[in-house]
Amino acid sequence: MRPNGASALLSAFQGLRISACTPLRQLRAPVQRPSKVLGAAAQLLQNGRAFSTSPAMMGTWLEPSLNRKKKMAKGRPRVATGGSTKGTTVIWGDYGLRMVDHHRRISAKSLKMAEDTIKVRLRGEKYRLYKRKCCNVGVYVSGNEMRMGKGKGSFDHWATRMAVSQVLFEIKGRIHEQIVRDAFRLAGNKLPGQWEFVKKGDPPVVGITKLDGVTLEDLKRPRKHLAPQELVEAAATKAAAEAGSPSAPSASS
Repeated sequence: MRPNGASALLSAFQGLRISACTPLRQLRAPVQRPSKVLGAAAQLLQNGRAFSTSPAMMGTWLEPSLNRKKKMAKGRPRVATGGSTKGTTVIWGDYGLRMVDHHRRISAKSLKMAEDTIKVRLRGEKYRLYKRKCCNVGVYVSGNEMRMGKGKGSFDHWATRMAVSQVLFEIKGRIHEQIVRDAFRLAGNKLPGQWEFVKKGDPPVVGITKLDGVTLEDLKRPRKHLAPQELVEAAATKAAAEAGSPSAPSASS
């Protein structure tokens, strides 16, 4: 007689036995500890969030990913009143283009024209162009013949604040110096203001004063060095003696 499904299932359950499981075998190979780099990466992943609630600050050096609707103040370029020389020397490249006349605000259109001029002049050469400034200031303008008030105006273009004696472009590569000079000369003609050609190793600039033979401590002194009192008295006595003595007669011809 063929057993039915219920009896077969009951016999299968009756055949089950509960026994203690065998202990796991211990690993003979030593456990490898993660390296310092992997440990640091794991720590960053553990502390970091899986998502971000803030927008990514991406973009190019001419157009950042900033909110155009958020109005920005016009502002003024940074003036190094404490003797700072930041941004006045060539760091990454061999040659640079530096402003010499006055601080101003340069638009992204002018910077793009200068960059294209350099690329056209150095076409076929092996070089690398470094941009030391980026456009992060929005310019807002109103229409012509508008009355006062009614807000700041609508967005017009991006710009950057360029301080005096700061380096804008740097070039590094196997290029002759005269070719780079010519490229920077053409780029300076496309930019507002006056520019100069600098090389790596040139002295830094504080304001408009180059530290060539002049130390920063000399510029920070409130007064100039005065001559010793003995020399001042001796010079005054000598001047009085020369003024009191009669003049020598002129030789007759």
